[in-house]
Amino acid sequence: MVRPLVDGPHTSPLSLLVFRSQDVVQSHLEPYCFCRSVSTLMSKLTMMPTMNASIAVTAGIHLPQAGPAASGEAMRQAAVLAEELGYSDVWVSDHVAVPTGADYPPSAYVFEPLVALTWVAAYTKRVGLGTTVLVLPMRNPLIVAKMVASLDHLSGGRVILGIAAGWLEAEFNALGVPFAERGQRTDEAIDIMRRVWTDDHITADYPVHNAHFVSMRTKPQPQRHLPLWIGGHADVALRRAIAVGDGWHGAFLSPEQTARRVKKLRAERPESSFPISMRTRWDALDDDNDLILAEIDHYREVGVTHFVPEPRQRTIDGYLRAMEMQADLFRRAGVMMVD
Repeated sequence: MVRPLVDGPHTSPLSLLVFRSQDVVQSHLEPYCFCRSVSTLMSKLTMMPTMNASIAVTAGIHLPQAGPAASGEAMRQAAVLAEELGYSDVWVSDHVAVPTGADYPPSAYVFEPLVALTWVAAYTKRVGLGTTVLVLPMRNPLIVAKMVASLDHLSGGRVILGIAAGWLEAEFNALGVPFAERGQRTDEAIDIMRRVWTDDHITADYPVHNAHFVSMRTKPQPQRHLPLWIGGHADVALRRAIAVGDGWHGAFLSPEQTARRVKKLRAERPESSFPISMRTRWDALDDDNDLILAEIDHYREVGVTHFVPEPRQRTIDGYLRAMEMQADLFRRAGVMMVD
């Protein structure tokens, strides 16, 4: 979830929120806000590496699945519009429970992500269906594998499963899951899911989950290699993405913060088929569009190949308008949209 920046003299309407993500420690929560001028922001990035211009950059959009604009009808309208506007995929977040007094408003709706994606899958034909991100160690991996495979099968192979280890200890406590084991549980869960999705039958023991498979079979299986994008900003999350991920999905980092992580990722995963994705708080209806365009360019320069903006609008009408304006900005910036 997100934590707002401390108010200060340099806070602008485009201030990003820092993502308190999985495996994140305080040293990784570097505050960032948009600079007041494009020239100032560009000067901060002059020493950053540039990406190969031949790599296609694409864009999805976060659905109104959490927060004041969230509803089933809002998600349906946004998903249908996303397909019409040429976004490549739609995304939803994950929280099962949020303690009173947490930074995330406890009264806000947060629809269960896989249920929400199943809902919008029924009203769309093309857009990918992504999670940003599913907190994997809070859940039984066999059930997750079954649900995700079912959704992928029913949607015609559209799921992008973004996963991470989580950060909210109180949420783990409410679910009876040891918070200290979340890294081990994540790694073991990934192995379980991959085997469920590919093996004809499984015989294996998984001690962290106390799971024992004796010639077990589960169908349906995905009819393709189901992409697994690893979230998280800490070194352990980057190592996980390098070792077992099909992509990396960051959230709310500045271009400077992103560049350091991309350098580590590309040193081991240089292939163009390994996407570098970034979730942002861009809101084209309220924010300075020139600054958004500058940000798109700067993220591309440091290696981002996919964007997932999340408008901050509190009504569905505002949300849809922000989506339309953001799609126009992406086209102006040369981001690949689906015709």
